[in-house]
Amino acid sequence: MKEYVCAERCRGIEISGIRKLFESARPDSIDLGLGQPDFDTPDHVKEGAIQAIRGGKTGYTSNMGIPELREALSTKFKKENGLSYDPGQIIVTAGASEALHIIMQALVGEGDRVVFADPGFVSYGALAVLAGGRPEGIPLDAKLHLDVEAAKSLMDGARLIVINSPGNPTGAVESRESIQAIAEYAEDAGVTVVSDEVYEHFIYGPSHHSPATYSDDVITVNAASKTYAMTGWRLGYLAGPKEYTEQCLKVHQYCQACASSISQYAALAGYTGPQECVHQMRDEYRRRRDYLYGALREMGFSFPLPEGAFYLFVPMKREILARVLEKGVIIVPGSAFGCNAPDYARISYAASMEKLKTAVERIRAAVGE
Repeated sequence: MKEYVCAERCRGIEISGIRKLFESARPDSIDLGLGQPDFDTPDHVKEGAIQAIRGGKTGYTSNMGIPELREALSTKFKKENGLSYDPGQIIVTAGASEALHIIMQALVGEGDRVVFADPGFVSYGALAVLAGGRPEGIPLDAKLHLDVEAAKSLMDGARLIVINSPGNPTGAVESRESIQAIAEYAEDAGVTVVSDEVYEHFIYGPSHHSPATYSDDVITVNAASKTYAMTGWRLGYLAGPKEYTEQCLKVHQYCQACASSISQYAALAGYTGPQECVHQMRDEYRRRRDYLYGALREMGFSFPLPEGAFYLFVPMKREILARVLEKGVIIVPGSAFGCNAPDYARISYAASMEKLKTAVERIRAAVGE
């Protein structure tokens, strides 16, 4: 029998636990698993895509992305984040996922350590392994924030630290003091910061702080996916020192060539057009968060109120989680996000209020069994 040989770097990672649940769910399940906004892409964004198609803008673009979009993103960074990235420091990618991938491929060498929050987003560890690196988790404190002192101790000798604020799966928003302390320590220790800021517009109280404010050795990652409900359009971007982006561009050039031209023109319409749609989504997410948080607290679950993104990270015994899944509510086991949260579950509130109310009744039934 023929032996099919695959690379060990692929054998060393698993298919995303989130996707496994999504693919195997029963037909009538309510999906509170994927980070998928239930809002439609705003009309002015769609119109940008339609005009691009009608105008024949359907060919390859510059590897880095169309100049107009990179100019708009440069303006966005300056206006919203106080960061001075010129268009030549910005690469438009096929979602934030590709941005993270090409950063790891360009910066991580064999055996290099990559540190990030544990629990943290599922891609960081897998992408580090695919780049030949060694992922290491930073524990969180009781309020699900990064433990700054633990982060400092793990940074020594590391190649990258990934910061994700607002965080997935926790919804935690790191304070200015924490962001500044980690960014400055990382720079002194020769560790590059990768800042994943895809949820920056969905914050419910605190302020967003970009690590690049406090250090030059930072690569900032963002996307139109969550901001404009454009997950399927696959449009992200990264910005950083040219010494890094020049190397990232090489990987991007060979694995992707360029992001979709149509998605780029749609994103251009998003970033240069009216922003009320983003504010409306944020306010609705806050309403859903408050409802779901209150309902789960009434059931006896105790956990911090998330400050951003659209997830609740809930302590939940595995047998209860299994019953919730059996009742037809898809939620994600904490084990999918690292080693430090086996008895947790991530619950997304990026679903309609009607679906959330039905899901609450099913969860209540599962808890009561």
